[in-house]
Amino acid sequence: MRTSPDCYPCFVRQAQKAAKMISSDAAVHEKIVRDVLSWTNELNEEATPPLLAQLIHRRLRELTGSIDPYEHVKSIHNQLALRLLPELRGEIEKSSDPLMTAVRLAIAGNIIDLGAGNDVSESDVRQSIHQALTEPFADEQEEFRQSVESASDILYLADNAGEIAFDRLLIEQLLPKKITLAVRGAPILNDATIVDARAVGLHELVEIIDNGSDAPGTILEDCNSRFIDRFLEADVIIAKGQGNYETLSDTPYEVYCLFKAKCPVVAAHVGLPVGTQVLMRSRPGFSQLKYGRRGDAK
Repeated sequence: MRTSPDCYPCFVRQAQKAAKMISSDAAVHEKIVRDVLSWTNELNEEATPPLLAQLIHRRLRELTGSIDPYEHVKSIHNQLALRLLPELRGEIEKSSDPLMTAVRLAIAGNIIDLGAGNDVSESDVRQSIHQALTEPFADEQEEFRQSVESASDILYLADNAGEIAFDRLLIEQLLPKKITLAVRGAPILNDATIVDARAVGLHELVEIIDNGSDAPGTILEDCNSRFIDRFLEADVIIAKGQGNYETLSDTPYEVYCLFKAKCPVVAAHVGLPVGTQVLMRSRPGFSQLKYGRRGDAK
């Protein structure tokens, strides 16, 4: 998914919020905003939103020396999600379709996304769970079911801390298939790293690798060789969250994107209202088919 000019105000907001979280220095706040405005003017038309987010947070680390400003809030979100797991497992156990209930709950966890909005409370999470269990969602359920049932090797791309505990519910339904969980290679926003995967006990169930990248998505050319090998070997790839959708929606590989459409740009790209729960397979050239080249309305 290409970056839209409508993304630029969000980039500025995200940069300001992160800068104020890290530093009280007004010069740092001004510098990062000026950098963002400069970068948006120079962006390649094929660039995805996570690429600019990656630049923003690299620059903030350079300016402040803060490696993981979201460390504390990630821990809070992991603990919140873990408290909810017994209740959510109960929903799966009483369901007539445990796999798709686990899919819905995994998508519900995608509300825990500080890159796409404000701070997230337990009330917000519970509301997302209720929506997931009661409302229809845009999906390719049968295609997904057939793909995972026939697969012997699944690569699961995690998104955010806290949310990763919800991913555990779906992973439990996919076992005993071979599953590899991939997380970010370095801290970025509230995205999950190996620390978060271990915090919710996923190291007890599956192999965990990092992708070697500090982008809040999966920019394949920025990932390490171990991740790329697993990406190419997997029968099916499950990609959680908007950032993974933004970077993989056009891939020719068998990638199923699971997320909540939390911003107008992403919602417009999938052709659905903001707030919709989405289970969607990637389609080569989807962005170009939908929008043409930048500036060409289609």
